[in-house]
Amino acid sequence: MRVIVIGAGRGRRLMPMTTDSPKCFAEVAGKRLLDWSLEAFRANGLDRVCFIGGYQIDKVRAGYPQFTFRHNADWENNNILASLFYAEDLMDEPFICCYSDVLFTADIVSRLAASPDDMVLGVDTAWLTRYEQRTEHPPDDAEKVTVANGSVTRVHRQIPETEAYGEYIGVAKFSAAGAACLRQHYHRCREQFSGQPWRGASVFEKAYKILLFQEMIEAGERFTHVDTPGGYIEVDTQQDFDYAQEHWTTKHIAAR
Repeated sequence: MRVIVIGAGRGRRLMPMTTDSPKCFAEVAGKRLLDWSLEAFRANGLDRVCFIGGYQIDKVRAGYPQFTFRHNADWENNNILASLFYAEDLMDEPFICCYSDVLFTADIVSRLAASPDDMVLGVDTAWLTRYEQRTEHPPDDAEKVTVANGSVTRVHRQIPETEAYGEYIGVAKFSAAGAACLRQHYHRCREQFSGQPWRGASVFEKAYKILLFQEMIEAGERFTHVDTPGGYIEVDTQQDFDYAQEHWTTKHIAAR
């Protein structure tokens, strides 16, 4: 199983740390965000990593020559969904994809990789605890999910927090069949909506990954979920960074 890390954007909300370095180089407890992710994957025998870079990609190339790289040179004009598909040529086999600015445990990776389902989202069911002090990235900006009978029924930022089952942590697993399904729907939507507004995005190219997931759910495709009650932190703002510095190491060790 391959790992695809999406890390093309600049991470302006984490300035000044991202002035001259990619966001995933921010260090929590003496270790880069990217290294924490790699540790979680390696604990599960997953070491074939493709990094989709854009901003400051040369620094990632220099620091991680063992990676396969895909370069999203148009990162300033597109978004996470378009960025992911720079690695489409590697999607003939099962893969786990993740954002480059999230901390997560080896346990959630293990359970995602072991799931027999074709398309599986990692979901933090204790997400609201972290949002109690997260004023710079409020709950209405969270990629929330609703579920029923083991399936994800909706994934969207606009889900009211009182209705949300949890928050999508940015880590998802696709089998080979799931990857083929993802690709099929992506190309269908791109052909129809390229350069046009789509599902709240100003243009299709600016869409978030979850918008395609929701499109697929509405088309009858099944996403399941693997839950983690915490053991996950998004590092999007300076406030998030400070929180991670205080809380991450303890949570990570406790969850292993």
